[in-house]
Amino acid sequence: MAKIEKLWFDANRIYLLTDAGETLSRPLEAFPVLKEASESERLDFKIGRFGDDIRWEKLDEDVHLSSFYDVVEPNPDNEVARIFGRFPQINVSEMAKYIGINKSLLAKYIYGIKKPSSKRMQEIKQAFHQMGQELIAI
Repeated sequence: MAKIEKLWFDANRIYLLTDAGETLSRPLEAFPVLKEASESERLDFKIGRFGDDIRWEKLDEDVHLSSFYDVVEPNPDNEVARIFGRFPQINVSEMAKYIGINKSLLAKYIYGIKKPSSKRMQEIKQAFHQMGQELIAI
């Protein structure tokens, strides 16, 4: 397997160069923790001992080389993005806790990097409905 030689960022993507000379990249939406991080936080990483992973200790984020072979690009035109777009005041982190899922996973749904199952989509909608009911009760 290839090893990571170099890692860098631009405004929207993360790139790496392998020891085989291959340049790979992914949109930052694929790694929501890195997307939300500052430039200095992004640059504070270590390539793993075997050269196939990257660790951001302060961000508690790990990325494996294999994730760079995923070709899914962001799709902001999706149902989860539209729901959150209607309510920009909703904190994604707090909503993820309310739903009972990982914040990064919910962010990937919003960015269109991952598509929720129909069951998960119902859970997301139900959380919004429940929150609305709780607000009405105030």
